[in-house]
Amino acid sequence: MSNTNIHHDEIAIERESMQYDVVIVGGGPAGLSAAIRLKQLAAERDVELSVCVLEKGSEIGAHILSGAVMDPRALTELIPDWKEKGAPLTVAVTEDRFLFLSETSSKRVPTWALPDNFRNHGNYVVSLAQVTRWLGQQAEALGVEIFAGFPAAEVLYNDDGSVKGVATGNLGVGKDGRPSENFEAGMELHAKYTLFCEGARGHLGRRLNERFKLRDGVDPQVYGIGIKEVWEIDPAMHEPGLVIHTAGWPLDNDTYGGSFLYHMDQNQVVVGFVVGLGYTNPYLSPFDEFQRYKTHPAIRAMLAGGKRLSYGARAITAGGLMSLPKLVFPGGALVGDNAGFLNASRIKGSHAAIKTGMLAAQAAFDALQAGRVADELTAYPESFRTSWLHDELYRARNFKQWMSKGLVVGTLMVGIEQKLLRGNVPWTLHHRHSDHEMLRPASQCKPIEYAKPDGKLTFDRLSSVFISNTNHEENQPAHLTLIDSTVPMNVNRQLYAGPESRYCPAGVYEFMKNDDGSERLVINAQNCLHCKTCDIKDPMQNIVWTTPEGGGGPNYSNM
Repeated sequence: MSNTNIHHDEIAIERESMQYDVVIVGGGPAGLSAAIRLKQLAAERDVELSVCVLEKGSEIGAHILSGAVMDPRALTELIPDWKEKGAPLTVAVTEDRFLFLSETSSKRVPTWALPDNFRNHGNYVVSLAQVTRWLGQQAEALGVEIFAGFPAAEVLYNDDGSVKGVATGNLGVGKDGRPSENFEAGMELHAKYTLFCEGARGHLGRRLNERFKLRDGVDPQVYGIGIKEVWEIDPAMHEPGLVIHTAGWPLDNDTYGGSFLYHMDQNQVVVGFVVGLGYTNPYLSPFDEFQRYKTHPAIRAMLAGGKRLSYGARAITAGGLMSLPKLVFPGGALVGDNAGFLNASRIKGSHAAIKTGMLAAQAAFDALQAGRVADELTAYPESFRTSWLHDELYRARNFKQWMSKGLVVGTLMVGIEQKLLRGNVPWTLHHRHSDHEMLRPASQCKPIEYAKPDGKLTFDRLSSVFISNTNHEENQPAHLTLIDSTVPMNVNRQLYAGPESRYCPAGVYEFMKNDDGSERLVINAQNCLHCKTCDIKDPMQNIVWTTPEGGGGPNYSNM
């Protein structure tokens, strides 16, 4: 352990440092799988290997949210005896249903007509938060050091420009940006290799993309926002293992999105809605579209008389293979959804996160055994290109591009590609625009009227945030900042009718009246679910998301 002097608002602060062979940023499926695989390889070779995982949530799983129907293929490769070790994959999928919704009716797609991406035989309905906690236990049993509540706030570099490691955020910094009486300096964690597994739109991943130009020559990444609730329903309506997806209403035919409703055990269902963040109407509210979706007769009947238990939201990558950046740079790599490995056509990413975590771990381990330090782990992208995951993503490479052309055209072409041709097509479509470029001026769009919530089936944002157990230390600098404080009123409010008050699923952004009748934007950073939607969708890219003080954010138990 050594010390490093830094300056914080002209106050000299001494930061301690620790050295590891591999530091992993993010305690989700990707990061924990990489840690587990590294320790497995070290045990097989009978060598010592120090591995550390940093997790910004208060505990492993606290910030994990996913649908989720999980494909166990990668998990089986990582831990073949996962059933015997008590992995929380216990509800096997028993039936797939896909519905096209109009406002008052639904039309079911015959089972024989479903393409393979909507067939889930052999998969499991899971709480990914619980799966991640179990992975954390497996990692710790192998000797991985896990530091929960310690977000990586800064990338550190060696003199030659290679990644040296990361520094955790300072604790006890007041709202004025100066150290308080409870101040504790962050810790530097130095590594021979650092793996960045932050999930979609990781804030350090963004900085690495810019520094090493990892996105040069690839399609823009595109995203969706997934909003989810867990319900306890009438046992008479409960069918463990039933998986339902829908498309159509309440979204119009030109807006990408759809729903999921998965039956777990204990009379619980997870119900959620995904809206592509390339939508064009600034009046659209993904949160309110989700609430409206639950009023559809086919959905209302299933939830009637039930009780909402939890709520959350998360951005997901949807660009697929054509939007993957360069994965490696001197001293490190992007892994899992931080790079964008989610398969949007299957609405699945955990198996991809686990697989890429394993591939990156193998490359890092082999490099260390060969005596290499802080170079590019080229074996990682090479092994990905020869893996089953690459084959899967290649077959689905046009899915989001087709669906962005509208529900009718998208459904027809995806059916042709996935059902008839099984992804073996000679053409490749490309994403041309980032999501923040897609909003049209409000003057060109029709306002959308949303009904007031009834508090039984539909809810408002603040009551929803309350059951997400979101909390941030009040006396700290806001982790959501504006590059230019005049943009929200002079551009977003005037040109786009203030879309930040609608695209945020947590009520963080609010336009308030001043005494003189003018308006101002208020940022309620304490409500933030860490979904990253604002960072993605803000039309001027004026909002900067950074890590709050350690442990801040939602505390999901079963998402």
